[in-house]
Amino acid sequence: MKNIKNNIGLVIILSLFMGCSDVVDFDPHDEYQVTEVDYLQTESDYQAMAVSCYTPTQWLNQVIVLGDMASDNSVSGGENASDAISLQQVDDYQILANNTTIEDLWTSAYEGVNRTNYLIDYKDVNLLGNVVDFDGKEALYGEVHFLRAFYYFNLVKMFGDVVLFTDHKLGLTDFGTLQRSPKADVYAQIEVDLLLAIDALPTAQSQQGRITKYAAQALLGKVYLYQEKFDEAIPVLQSVVDGPFSLVPNMDDIFLPEGENGTESVYEVQYSNGQPYYNWGGQTRGQGNYAVQQCGVRGFNGAAAMPYNSGWSTNLPTQDLAAAYEDGDQRKEATTFDVEAYANDNPSLNVTYQVAPYKNTGLYNKKYLPRKGQTSGQVELNYDNNQRTIRYSEVLLMAAEANLRGTSGSQGLAQTYLDMVRARAFGDQDHSVVATVQSVWDERRLELGMEGDRFFDLVRTGQANSVLSSLGYNSATNGLFPIPQREIDISRLSQNDGY
Repeated sequence: MKNIKNNIGLVIILSLFMGCSDVVDFDPHDEYQVTEVDYLQTESDYQAMAVSCYTPTQWLNQVIVLGDMASDNSVSGGENASDAISLQQVDDYQILANNTTIEDLWTSAYEGVNRTNYLIDYKDVNLLGNVVDFDGKEALYGEVHFLRAFYYFNLVKMFGDVVLFTDHKLGLTDFGTLQRSPKADVYAQIEVDLLLAIDALPTAQSQQGRITKYAAQALLGKVYLYQEKFDEAIPVLQSVVDGPFSLVPNMDDIFLPEGENGTESVYEVQYSNGQPYYNWGGQTRGQGNYAVQQCGVRGFNGAAAMPYNSGWSTNLPTQDLAAAYEDGDQRKEATTFDVEAYANDNPSLNVTYQVAPYKNTGLYNKKYLPRKGQTSGQVELNYDNNQRTIRYSEVLLMAAEANLRGTSGSQGLAQTYLDMVRARAFGDQDHSVVATVQSVWDERRLELGMEGDRFFDLVRTGQANSVLSSLGYNSATNGLFPIPQREIDISRLSQNDGY
């Protein structure tokens, strides 16, 4: 069966508080052959709409960028101080409420909520009151519940208290009527959705890229960690630990095209370039991974045998991150790309590049470095690299943390899981460290560097101020990003502290 990444094509662009309104004497059929009333009449309608619920996951790749750039892992980079202003604000901890990247992430996540709400609202009967049953419908809705949880999890970890609605797709009549809900209520809904997903989903899917029971269990375990519900996290994460996953011996291989959806993959956001995208007015709205172009070496050129494409030199790993790796740890080379060393080690390639991008660190994001053959059409917008969203190694580290911090945990299991991650990193059994909460947190930085977790980890573990204050971090924000000013102006939402 075709990979789902090639089927994510139904695009319905909505903003948070926009939808269809009733207009006197207007029949939608005057302009459209298919309207909301006509839809969800067949199994194929439900299947197509479920695929469209996946689409906004592709638009959220900038959460990954912000997750490292707002931390000590990377800097904004770019061509100069005027390049990528929205990212410069994040890096400098001078974020304005009209930050375009943050507003886009808010809108993208709520587009996902809107789509999943629509499909859940008409699960039992469609708008005409008809029941459409088919084999696999419950499992399909397991995917939809996971996706709604995924969108709300991104919202709550970025913004804290957010607008929570689950019973309909927002329309014009909702303008100004909804307010932010406490993050505890949002987390409670995420848990409900993930438990429903776990009950309905199979452990394996015939179509590569679709969500499985293991993905839902892993995300629920992560959600529990964010709430410090460690005893609840232990059994759900153990189910994934005991699943069919294994660590890939060479970490570099995970991020190659042949490493997509591999033995270490628990959940990946699927990207493709089968339908090349050309819209610079909506850079993140294609089916390609826009974040890949961002982290490439500016002006990178060389002989035909050089495997890399040029990029924009943003999201540059810091020397502090590179220095955190011990000698012999393969994760350093898999995470940080030293362009000068590469040029010196490969004289036959005649490598050239822009020597000093803005805030130059000398390093680039190796995990998603742009490569030839991974894009098409408008090159910068169509990289097909999947985002490795939850890997087995992270599950092992989450299980280790839960076992160390929970009242029912096992020090022995925590040690075993940490040892597994470090054994892969060094290729031997000689680099074990004692499993403590801090050593597991430190290992997360090394294992997941440039994968978007660092800032959110520092916030949830209470380390943000001590680690980031020297970089300019404003503790008054409580580790949250600003509610977009547009939502405050239009919807009268309250703003987060510190903005």
